[in-house]
Amino acid sequence: MGNIPYGRQDINQADIDAVISVLRSDFLTQGPAVPAFEKAVAEYTGAHYAIAVNSATSALHIACLALGVGKGDVVWTSPITFVASANCALYCGAKIDFVDINPYTYNICVDRLSEKLAEAERHGELPKVLIPVHLCGQPCDMEAIKALSIQYGFKVIEDASHAIGASYKGKRVGGSDYSDITVFSFHPVKIITTGEGGMAVTKDEQLAKKMRLLRSHGITNLLSEMSPKPSNEIWNYQQIGLGFNYRMTDLQAGLGLSQLSRLDSFVERRNELARNYDEAFKSLPIQTPYLIKDCYSSYHLYAIRIKSNNRGINQQQAYKAMQAANINVNLHYIPVYRQPYYESLGFASGYCPEAEAYFVSSISLPLFSGLEDVQQDYVIHVLQEIFK
Repeated sequence: MGNIPYGRQDINQADIDAVISVLRSDFLTQGPAVPAFEKAVAEYTGAHYAIAVNSATSALHIACLALGVGKGDVVWTSPITFVASANCALYCGAKIDFVDINPYTYNICVDRLSEKLAEAERHGELPKVLIPVHLCGQPCDMEAIKALSIQYGFKVIEDASHAIGASYKGKRVGGSDYSDITVFSFHPVKIITTGEGGMAVTKDEQLAKKMRLLRSHGITNLLSEMSPKPSNEIWNYQQIGLGFNYRMTDLQAGLGLSQLSRLDSFVERRNELARNYDEAFKSLPIQTPYLIKDCYSSYHLYAIRIKSNNRGINQQQAYKAMQAANINVNLHYIPVYRQPYYESLGFASGYCPEAEAYFVSSISLPLFSGLEDVQQDYVIHVLQEIFK
């Protein structure tokens, strides 16, 4: 049995042909494939507008800027996420803070959020934006978060980097019924890939306009958006704001369009694999993922937690044993505030107790649409032997 990764892209001949088709076209960067991909994702999710960018990190950044995040503002997010979910606030000159997680879903705990908001209101320190993270592909309790956003007046960016193809209360994530903007990632280990890439979707036309400007240097070529200029000069574009080079290429979009056609089958296979794990681990000292009511996870990750057991096997021992068996398990994630950079900002160990308990007990097992049954059986067998 060769090395089994925790995640891997699924590329077929149709994907290769889609990229070759772009290579043979007149456009490699800004051509028809990007708007076609945006339209397809908007239609799939139920959003009105989609803005393709070169990474989910870029999408988070321009989403914050579009919502007016700047110096003096505070943004809250989950500590159990990739650092980009927090970095995007710092890029804007804002401060960042963290809300502890639910010990079963590993997403932001609504009870802790409610308590923290009440305390922040007393001190006049309410967040401008909350970034709930749909960890592993399971949506957060967005209905409760939406109610709190109305009560306390903050905006919401869903970090759905793990969750394209997931559903909440019968609607696909990205429809923005509970948030202002939703962000997806198309990194190679995600549900679908564009090589690198991301997308922000929204139902708000003005937010979409702002994000389109921000992703491309603040430049517009629409006459309706330009300032009047002398009629004897040629002005075919204008920079009307300060933006970035965050654009997606047609090569990436061509791959994304092809991948999107198989998204539902990818997610279905991931759910099948997750059910196999759930069944296999019933008798082991393992906490398997817990799904909240009315949710359909895209299962970007399958994170387990090692419980106390009579063999005394802990997270580190299980992790090392699986690595030694050529199973490249991973950890998602170290609490963001425990990173040296964030500790230099004043955060310290113990800030979010549930996040830290998760950190020292969790392992991400291999889960991707191309994982073969024999490979999953081997992963299960090795874990069973560890606790035998």
